[in-house]
Amino acid sequence: MSDSQRQALVPPPGASPVHQDAEPAAAGLPGQRMKLLLYGINFAPEMTGIGKYTGEMAQWLAAQGHEVRVVTAPPYYPAWAVWPGYSARRFRRELWHGVEVLRTPLWVPAKPSGLRRLIHLGSFALASLPALVAQWRWRPDVVWVVAPAFACTPGALALARLAGAPAWLHIQDYEVDAAFELGLLKGERLRATVSAVERWVLRRFDRVSTISQRMLERARDKGVDPARLVHLPNWVDVSAVRPLAQPSSYRAELGIADDAVVALYSGNMGAKQGLEVLSQLARMLAHRRDIRFVYCGQGAGREALVRECEGLANVHFMDLQPVERLPELLGLADIHLLPHRADAAAPVMPSYLTGMLSSGRPVVAGARPETELGQVVAQCGRLAVPDDAASFAAAIEDLASQPELRRELGRHARAWAEQNLARDSVLRQFESALHACIAQARR
Repeated sequence: MSDSQRQALVPPPGASPVHQDAEPAAAGLPGQRMKLLLYGINFAPEMTGIGKYTGEMAQWLAAQGHEVRVVTAPPYYPAWAVWPGYSARRFRRELWHGVEVLRTPLWVPAKPSGLRRLIHLGSFALASLPALVAQWRWRPDVVWVVAPAFACTPGALALARLAGAPAWLHIQDYEVDAAFELGLLKGERLRATVSAVERWVLRRFDRVSTISQRMLERARDKGVDPARLVHLPNWVDVSAVRPLAQPSSYRAELGIADDAVVALYSGNMGAKQGLEVLSQLARMLAHRRDIRFVYCGQGAGREALVRECEGLANVHFMDLQPVERLPELLGLADIHLLPHRADAAAPVMPSYLTGMLSSGRPVVAGARPETELGQVVAQCGRLAVPDDAASFAAAIEDLASQPELRRELGRHARAWAEQNLARDSVLRQFESALHACIAQARR
């Protein structure tokens, strides 16, 4: 194991590793069976974002022999419609890969806006509260909650106190900051009030983890004790997502020649992604018959993106693909695209970047060089100015003309993924951090 892998769950400078002060105690000992309650609005079989990672975490922990329960909603993301076979109005209990899953009602807006999103998140927090608090009889060893939705944190803290268990908050996104920076919420007085509540809640958790060092620094700035911070990066199954040795089968399905350069965007099509740049750069490069654009995903912004690309013969759209075809999909790219809105929070490490890097292809990302995302992409791709289609187009043309450079940058991307994002390594260290958290709580 590399040094970077050993440090995957280490707090930022000034913080103490969570395992140093732990004392042996029952479920706190490595190898002992733990009872873990995972709480969040998104879960498998959702194939993107938080649902994907929480589902993989639950399945992996159950496979290690731990007893795992999940309180969640029916799958609805990223299409913003409850999947067939599920209901938004009824409770449902199911067994999934050895994990007991309790799905609770919620309201899902067909066209999410700022206010509707808040009501949507609040509906799940309220509807799930009885099912959550009922778990105190089970007495979990750790109550783990993921944000978004931050509205779920009071319920998680209440259950943890009732059960005498440590409370662990994992932050995939700072939704309060994003809501104000994207204009979904407005007003300095409102921001000061909401931020004060956020800081108060964060300080009540025994552990706060998040996916990048920059986000850990933000948690520390919000008042979280550095000794309670844990780095838990998003991961990838590097054994499944590998560089393809032959052209992807998707080329034939889409009618793309083997020698064409494919620029692929695959991910959520939402408000923070800066999707406008995708249509603009495709128009700018419409004269390049050797460059094709493939945009794969779903979300609130997809309909507008499709409209903006009407009449462009160099653009192909795809729905979300089955997870078993993910290696072929990511291997379709010669260049991965990672746009980001300039007025959103400083870009961190998006969840879909993990697969891009593991596929061994270079990335063109909208990020500043000083950001954590920028520092990673600079090693394995090209940086573009956020929201600047001309900057993206120049980077794509540069890489399209240099196949050997693309291969070299792709090798750097693959090496970075193997050293920092391997699923089993990340989750093994997370398991150790859970044991240490329990042992410290029982001292």
